[in-house]
Amino acid sequence: MNIDWSAFLLVFAAALIAAVVVVGFYALGLRMLARSGRVPVVAPASFTDAITVLSPKRLAKAEKAAAKAAAKNPLSEGQKRLSLITAYACFVVCGLAVLAGILLIVLG
Repeated sequence: MNIDWSAFLLVFAAALIAAVVVVGFYALGLRMLARSGRVPVVAPASFTDAITVLSPKRLAKAEKAAAKAAAKNPLSEGQKRLSLITAYACFVVCGLAVLAGILLIVLG
């Protein structure tokens, strides 16, 4: 058996860089989304196992806190809009990185 270590290291480096890019841009996108005043509040799914699920009362409280935080945002409307556009651009970069990875697998 002959292992091509240079190819192994190339794949390892590409996977590491892709993971850092996707996670980094997703985190930055979420941060910009929150900065623009659009804090994502996601309703929990119902699970039958031992996973804690927020009650409707706690979910309403979280939505109220998110709305209150958005109302106290000290940014101007232009800054909020720029943050929102940046957030969407970060999510597009994440999607393109994932799409490029899928295309490399399918076409490679």
